[in-house]
Amino acid sequence: MPPEFCDHCGADIPPNAAACPECGADEHSGWADHDNQGLDLPDEDFDYDEFISREFDEGKKAVVPQGLHWFWWIVGLGLVAALIWMWTGF
Repeated sequence: MPPEFCDHCGADIPPNAAACPECGADEHSGWADHDNQGLDLPDEDFDYDEFISREFDEGKKAVVPQGLHWFWWIVGLGLVAALIWMWTGF
């Protein structure tokens, strides 16, 4: 028998439901237990700013876009020349 309200999202659960209609929780995934032991959640003293700094700032090289390859310069110049040639009617 499911609970009246979902422990995870708080949604109303209809009688004889196999799972929560909102979040999908069921008796195997968490209706019965309230501990977070197997979830590998961060500690209470988790510092989000330090995490962001460590993951994204330290030692990361800035992404520098590379120039166009010489082949694409030639293709572009050829297209411009073809458009000029068609426009002038030579």
